Amino acid sequence: MHSIKLVAMAGLASLFASQAFAEDTMGTMTMMKGGQVTAIMPDGHMGTMMPDAKTSAEMMKMAKPMKHCMMMITDAKGKAYMIDTSTKKAQAECEKMAM
Repeated sequence: MHSIKLVAMAGLASLFASQAFAEDTMGTMTMMKGGQVTAIMPDGHMGTMMPDAKTSAEMMKMAKPMKHCMMMITDAKGKAYMIDTSTKKAQAECEKMAM
């Protein structure tokens, strides 16, 4: 009887611990490395590359600096969308998420 209580308590503890770890990893973001290029496809998959100096210089000619926080979302089918974050409220939500 005592061992059943121990097993039940261990099960509950592991259930709560797994939820805590899942919440910690949900909002994890990483920064891009200097010179890294990230591509996001409409179907939601992404790729990165570290171009050589010549390719990087060519890409920078086409590049524009970001003016504010940007958000992407995927639907249930995996299609990627960019969220309009041009309003102050949307910018605040985006920045809060990125912290």
